[in-house]
Amino acid sequence: MVKFGIWATLEAKIGKEHEVAAFLKSALPLVEAEPGTVSWFAIRVSPTTYAIFDVFNDEAGREAHLAGEVAKALMAKAPELFSQPPKIGKIDVLAAKLG
Repeated sequence: MVKFGIWATLEAKIGKEHEVAAFLKSALPLVEAEPGTVSWFAIRVSPTTYAIFDVFNDEAGREAHLAGEVAKALMAKAPELFSQPPKIGKIDVLAAKLG
């Protein structure tokens, strides 16, 4: 059962919204290669606000994701794409339906 999650919010720079969306879509293959990431979602909340929500069965999976290729790419692109640093929070999953 998934018990661990990450909620990250991203605020695109004005004019960079399409690049942020493209970047998030391009991250999917990297996430698919992570055995500890059970589910991963890239979400558009508003025209300039995006979010990432992902879940894990254990803390090891969550930590591996936070140290993985998506996180590295996100932080490398942050100054170019985002008006402020990404806000990344660890969350607890209380209940879930997967599949």
